[in-house]
Amino acid sequence: MKLATLRSSHPDGELVLVSRDLSRMARARDIAPSLQVALDNWSSVRPLLQARHDALQAGTSEGIEAFDTRQTQAPLARAYQFIDGGSYMSHIERMHRMMGKTPDPRWDKEPFLYQAAADSLLGPHQDIPIASLDWNVDYEAEIAIITDEVPRGTSAEAARDHIALVVALNEVSLRALIPNELSKGFGLFLSKPNAAFTPVAVTPDELGAAWRDCKVHLSLRSEVNGARYGDPSGGESVFGFHQLVAYVASTRHLAAGTILSAGTVSNADEARGASCVAERRVMEQLASGEARTPWLKYGDRVRIDLIGPDGRSLCGAIDQQVVPAG
Repeated sequence: MKLATLRSSHPDGELVLVSRDLSRMARARDIAPSLQVALDNWSSVRPLLQARHDALQAGTSEGIEAFDTRQTQAPLARAYQFIDGGSYMSHIERMHRMMGKTPDPRWDKEPFLYQAAADSLLGPHQDIPIASLDWNVDYEAEIAIITDEVPRGTSAEAARDHIALVVALNEVSLRALIPNELSKGFGLFLSKPNAAFTPVAVTPDELGAAWRDCKVHLSLRSEVNGARYGDPSGGESVFGFHQLVAYVASTRHLAAGTILSAGTVSNADEARGASCVAERRVMEQLASGEARTPWLKYGDRVRIDLIGPDGRSLCGAIDQQVVPAG
């Protein structure tokens, strides 16, 4: 099942169901007015949404309309919680080499996570507003899940059943601000402005055999100004999403609509490229002694697309432009 949120007069938008080829949609406001409402009542609402999605696929649903990703906002334009982390060994190692540091020995045994901005999430075609290019603007192509309600103390095995949806995102990073924030020992804030999400969120069953061990074994393609930067597989995450959910739920209840990202997708095979400018620069530095790829500048376009088992876009693409803020 594929779902999206159309822009409307309400901040949470309007929930619609989307065909697998992303060409058609059926409205779902009589079932749930928004995705958040659907997730709040996921066990009872999901079968109703699934039935309408099946009818949409068969062409028998009433009121079928053309689907245009430019009419969408983020599936959840505002979320109760957005948790981001780092679960890809090659990304962690390369980024630490750039900083001249050794990775914390716990990182592949205990998830590293932080609270990201959740109050205003960008849609797939919204501009990336940046006040200063001196901040070294970067994108980060990531894969995340959205949960239904998760009780405190949920085990990793039980957490599998709480993974409602899969999305891809662009976590914008201001690299020049990160060292100062980390030096304070309180985590990231100014260096991580609003992230942008794919227009469509999908239930894990849409991934077929690519959903294994609660990991997304699909290519996440990223481009800047039409040039390929990388297409690594999401399957090399150290932790499955069920393990990440269990870890964050060990001390707290998670509200329905919690977004949880496994971090910047990266593979050991350098031929798969990178999912951010910083890692690409590290790879260049290690290969030739010089980082050649510039940080993002005004007018640059970033495109991120999760490629499905059939070779086509699974969730629709993020396609954004960097612009001056204000």
